[in-house]
Amino acid sequence: MVEDKAQFPRNVVIVGGGWAGTLIARQLSAKLDASKHRIILVNNRPFFIHLIATARMTVTPEDRLEDKALVPFDKLFYNGNGTVKIGNVVSIAETAPGKGGKVVLEDGEEIPYSALVLATGSIWPGPINFPQKDADVRAHINSWRSKYEKANHVVIVGGGAVGIETAGEVKEAWPQKKKVTLVHSENLLLNDTYPDKFRKDIEQRVRRKGISLILGDKLDIPPEGTVGVTTEKGKELPDADLVVPAFGSRPNTGFISTLGQDVVTQHGTVRVDKFLEVPGHPGVFAAGDIIDWKEQKQAAKANTHATVVAANVVSFISGKPPAKAYKGSWELIVIPVGRTGGSGYFGILWGIVVGDWFTRVVKAKELMVSQARKLRGYD
Repeated sequence: MVEDKAQFPRNVVIVGGGWAGTLIARQLSAKLDASKHRIILVNNRPFFIHLIATARMTVTPEDRLEDKALVPFDKLFYNGNGTVKIGNVVSIAETAPGKGGKVVLEDGEEIPYSALVLATGSIWPGPINFPQKDADVRAHINSWRSKYEKANHVVIVGGGAVGIETAGEVKEAWPQKKKVTLVHSENLLLNDTYPDKFRKDIEQRVRRKGISLILGDKLDIPPEGTVGVTTEKGKELPDADLVVPAFGSRPNTGFISTLGQDVVTQHGTVRVDKFLEVPGHPGVFAAGDIIDWKEQKQAAKANTHATVVAANVVSFISGKPPAKAYKGSWELIVIPVGRTGGSGYFGILWGIVVGDWFTRVVKAKELMVSQARKLRGYD
């Protein structure tokens, strides 16, 4: 097929500047000819937020993580082959399946696309529910640090990785001064994706840190400033003066249903096939936390998603069949409980549980900040 040069450059639009979206943008910038294809990353903030570091970042000013974990986009693209548009996408208007379309921003601007990647990530409650403007993000961080500093008894609701890491950071920062209680709805921490041996191991490490646990119970988030709370089962915490929501996230997919009624599931995830392409919408791909795939939502998974999607975008715009299939990922997780240790699980062989030394070296000490920056051009 003879290419019509008058049609160039064509836009490859990536919506979402989180873990998956930034890696896809970077990979495509190395693969695509800038004279033929223009890469446009649309994000609602002027930087990538390294979420893995945000529990510590919102608890303590030590290390000034905001100077490292908020990574600008200025070095993201190889050879400058790409641009960033700061804005909120509110709808998608597809010309016809496989024929491109346009995304519409909140201010009315329209950005046409030949291929589209959806990587909008998750919406989190509490401290890691960041606003959009740079100054507001930094004010949000300082506000939470102040709340933790002033509190005497911090109660964290949610015993997943975010809740455990937040509890560990608070206790690490104020080992004697503050009481920390973690409330979780299940009888073991985390969820049943992971074997009981690992869930019990992390529980022991949390307790050894001096963190109290209330398991198999729930707690509503009270109005800010409330002192004293009672759990659903009647457990009283009369001196609790800061309750922090750290329960599960939800997919950030509100606008994506404008692509078609069958695109978003009842759980808010985006339907994809094995090529991470949206069924019935050739040239539209999804990656990261939002995909409807039975796996835990984690940055480590997004690494593989990015490789698959980048390869298949290149194939699509070249008029070729998809190049890579996503075969899923085995489960792994590493959870620091403060700076010096924690626990991890690798779902290979018989299921491997690792402890303080491994957790400290791999994650707890530096929270993978250097790796995140390097992957986005900051060597």
